[in-house]
Amino acid sequence: MKQPVVRPGILDLKPYVAGESAIAGHNRVIKLSSNEGALGASPQAVAALRAAAADVHRYPDGGAVALREAIGRRHGLDPARLLCGAGSDELISLLVRAYAGPGDEVLFTEHAFLMYRIYAQGAGVTPVAAPENGLVADVDALLAHVTERTRILFLANPNNPTGTYLPESEVRRLREGLREDVLLVLDAAYAEYVEKNDYEPGIGLVDGQPNTVMLRTFSKIHGLGGARLGWAYGPDHVVDVLNRLRSPFNVSAPALAAGEAAITDHAFTDLAREHNDYWLAWTTQRLRALGLDLTDSVGNFVLVTFQTEPGRTVNDADSFLRGKGIIARAMGAYGLPDSLRITIGTGEEMQACADALAEFVAG
Repeated sequence: MKQPVVRPGILDLKPYVAGESAIAGHNRVIKLSSNEGALGASPQAVAALRAAAADVHRYPDGGAVALREAIGRRHGLDPARLLCGAGSDELISLLVRAYAGPGDEVLFTEHAFLMYRIYAQGAGVTPVAAPENGLVADVDALLAHVTERTRILFLANPNNPTGTYLPESEVRRLREGLREDVLLVLDAAYAEYVEKNDYEPGIGLVDGQPNTVMLRTFSKIHGLGGARLGWAYGPDHVVDVLNRLRSPFNVSAPALAAGEAAITDHAFTDLAREHNDYWLAWTTQRLRALGLDLTDSVGNFVLVTFQTEPGRTVNDADSFLRGKGIIARAMGAYGLPDSLRITIGTGEEMQACADALAEFVAG
């Protein structure tokens, strides 16, 4: 039987594989594989989700007006320049579809979020990865890889899975070194965790530089990964284009309600940040004391690199953790075959993970 002809390049895609949630033989697992919020979602967001269930037969507000206004109040932004999506993933897809096509290039760093490459290939666009410098984005390398075919540059800042970031001065230097018509997309999914004086998520650049977009998500510090909700802030002309391209009801009514409640629950956000500050530092110090190699992460995860001799490899460590009911995330797909990414979970979970790694290192 003949099958429909698939567009060239689609069958070459390697689908994104999400973090695992279960281990055979373990009724209770410690899931540290998906960078989910350690404290769950805001109680106010959970209550809003439950209340929204009563009207789930109604279509949502296609313009996400109330949520955009709430985000605008929280961050001092013009709601007309905001766009909401089914996770920041959808917004990445829309940007690629809107501004690049066959023969064009999309640029990012070599260990960046996998969906930049996947969405580019899915649209027939050539993905280009620029080398990093010590697992940190390199502005000079990015600029050196810009060609006349470059249409979009995605910069995850902070980056997942390395946890490293570029200061505002370097991001500004990147924007100023690009052609004006190259769209710079600053993916700031982990911005709420960063407490560095030289960091800025992108609002200033969007306001002051042409053709720059900032992406944010509710999946991390707000703990709404299952709701699939993200937002973009950009120039009027970019927001107008994306609104023309997106689905008419691209964000569900429960997600809109949960997001509006979450963005206004400042106390919960502060608590989640304080929790991450403490346990990120604790985990980093404890694992380095074991002789393990970690990046200086500013996200809600650590990247741990293991040795290559038998019995000490990343596969050995991963198997040992799984034997204890602990799931980390192998990073081979990101070009880091000797590394595990470990999400910051609850205090009990981080102590259990650190104790297990101490037992592994002790042999």
